[in-house]
Amino acid sequence: MKTIIENFKNLNVLVVGDVMIDAYLFGKADRISPEAPVPVVAVSGKENRLGGAANVAMNLASLGAKPIICSVVGDDDDGRELIRLLKKNKIGTEGIMLSKKRVTTVKTRVIANHHHMIRIDNEIIENLTEVETSGLLKKTYSLLKNADVLIFEDYDKGVLEEKNIQSIISKANEMNVPVAVDPKKRNFLAYKNATLFKPNLKELREGFQRNFDITNKAEFEKNVKDLMKKMNLKNLFVTLSEHGVMITDGKKFEYIPAHIRKISDVSGAGDTVISVAALCLALKQPNKIIAQLSNLAGGLVCEEVGVVPINKEKLIRESKTI
Repeated sequence: MKTIIENFKNLNVLVVGDVMIDAYLFGKADRISPEAPVPVVAVSGKENRLGGAANVAMNLASLGAKPIICSVVGDDDDGRELIRLLKKNKIGTEGIMLSKKRVTTVKTRVIANHHHMIRIDNEIIENLTEVETSGLLKKTYSLLKNADVLIFEDYDKGVLEEKNIQSIISKANEMNVPVAVDPKKRNFLAYKNATLFKPNLKELREGFQRNFDITNKAEFEKNVKDLMKKMNLKNLFVTLSEHGVMITDGKKFEYIPAHIRKISDVSGAGDTVISVAALCLALKQPNKIIAQLSNLAGGLVCEEVGVVPINKEKLIRESKTI
């Protein structure tokens, strides 16, 4: 596993999707407000971190790969702060477009006494305009030329929609660039012809509009095969929370159990999983290795508070247990 992880440094990764800022307010809560039955948080610190597709890029960079993001953000102070953070973390920004018609998505989390109290979202989730879509496609096609793998990171914020998704996948397939997808509900069925499709169990049920019993393996696998046939997917990778993960090419099903961890925060774990999976995909690793390493990495970031990228050295050390 160590050799695989070390080889991540040779890979160029194009990430297309919804970028955002994860803002944090840290403090203490030791009294209830006299105005309403809610805690009063005395703020002691503030921090802005990269979120969404940008957190995927952070994970890729942390693993030694070279990520570039394609996205559209607001032509506002938050958009400029996001670009500053990307550059600070040595993540390519040439695929970022600023738009006066959008606001940059900011998710503000209030953490008090080491507990997540509330989240406040500032965003626009409408689809891109025709002009914005044209600009995004132009940048994506240009940057695909040097990519070893493409990741779609969809947070249902409007950057991705069926028409541009299919245009990009067609171009990637034409250029023999593998496509890894981390989907959400709105565009779930739009990612036809992807190389690796990675929903979690909730997304699989909601996106495919089927309610099946995960403990009934035959029923679960039948629904997986139906989805793969409908979308012409090469591989399907499902994260199953406490049940671990499952990956399949439609013929062979691999089940990897969850690692026992002290869970602090699951925020961003899916970003880590798709990052590791895509890198393994680019290195042409077998499905079992993709699932094992991604599952391990996702568990490791759940031990941290807030959205943080995977630590490469820790992943190398822990991978010895696989």
